[in-house]
Amino acid sequence: MNKKSIFDAVTIGFALFAMFFGAGNIILPPIIGLFTEGSWTSAVTGFSITAILAPFLGIVAVLISGDEFTDLGKRINSTLGWVLATAIILSIGPLVAIPRTAATTYEIGVLSVFPEFSAVWSSVIFFGITLILSISPSKVVNIIGKYLTPLLLVLLVTMVVIGIVNPLDTSKLVNTSYPDPFRLGFAEGYQTMDVLASVIYAGIIISAVKAAGYVSLKEKTKVTYMSGAVAIFCLLFIYGGLVYLGATSGYPITDDLKRTELLLHISNGVLGSQGTLALSLCIALACLTTAIALVCATGTFFSQLTKGKLSYQLVVVVTCVSSAVLAVKGVDSIIDYAAPFLGIIYPITLTLIIYMVALGKSVTRKAPFVGAILTTTIVALIQFSSFIAFKYDFIEYSQAAEAFIKSLPMSSYDVPWLIPSLVAFILVFIIDKMFFKQKSK
Repeated sequence: MNKKSIFDAVTIGFALFAMFFGAGNIILPPIIGLFTEGSWTSAVTGFSITAILAPFLGIVAVLISGDEFTDLGKRINSTLGWVLATAIILSIGPLVAIPRTAATTYEIGVLSVFPEFSAVWSSVIFFGITLILSISPSKVVNIIGKYLTPLLLVLLVTMVVIGIVNPLDTSKLVNTSYPDPFRLGFAEGYQTMDVLASVIYAGIIISAVKAAGYVSLKEKTKVTYMSGAVAIFCLLFIYGGLVYLGATSGYPITDDLKRTELLLHISNGVLGSQGTLALSLCIALACLTTAIALVCATGTFFSQLTKGKLSYQLVVVVTCVSSAVLAVKGVDSIIDYAAPFLGIIYPITLTLIIYMVALGKSVTRKAPFVGAILTTTIVALIQFSSFIAFKYDFIEYSQAAEAFIKSLPMSSYDVPWLIPSLVAFILVFIIDKMFFKQKSK
């Protein structure tokens, strides 16, 4: 292992950390710590599985299959792969995640410092910067990894270290009354939605590794894993620190508790009068790095999908303009229309990742994977239909569908599809193997 490979791995790892670490990743951990208090370490363990390990497995799944998400999709079905990839890109791209980064920056980062600032101008400035920094795809990883991430990490590490050395209220750590801190952390980790982003970011990261001169499968795999290790370490330290700050915040738990107010309380308590400004800068940098990565991924995907008929630069410009318009609607509006859609796409993507990483090398037939994905899709659609039925006052159906979902194993961990998909995988594998043997005779 030479100095160049270490330097490249650190740079790419920093970029990967910043891509994953958006504003939501700052807001979620403190409230987990607030609720779990003395059991915060168990909560961090659960959160790390769904917010760190699962996204990293998304990158591994793509690496096993090729260089980008469509290669992973081809292992199942080429058409299904493109359809799923398009749905993911739209959800983490111009329809949901990209406008949400600008809206979050405005509502938390800008308004806390400039209460009278216009949402329109905030969106224009945010996406103006995003456009400038993402217009050249070859420079995205270097821009994020060498310049933006170190500044973000310095701010976050400073707040975490000071909060650990001088905690606000350690008396909270003696209270371990929360019934299942691991499950809370596990469920909250889904809210980062980083699993969806991981299979798309994988293409950017692998391309960056290849551009740095690591072309052979062995070298490419080694540097990608090293980069992943850097990102995992950074995420684990920051997540663990933020959960601890929440556990020692001494903030009262009320019915109208807001995550942003808790975070402001912590930053002001730890950093004093400069806390609000530091937090605003953290939010802006976290959102900006994520937005740049997502815009870059969107431009690359649709340029490839249309075989160059839509240029990368054109897609980037259209994505920034459309996202700027949607961002003005605000975070709550974006979340309201996005939640049901994401509730279907997320389980399907996670199913594909889990089975490809666990069995992708040993099971070469496509049918078992398709069976697992279809089963997950059915369960996800039942959940979605329950939501829609409740919204339009079909209460009896909604209650029946919800009761069915709750009857499935591991539904309390928000993965009711896991066991049914495993059963489907095994059954289809057995049937397919028997049919294949008979056909070959």
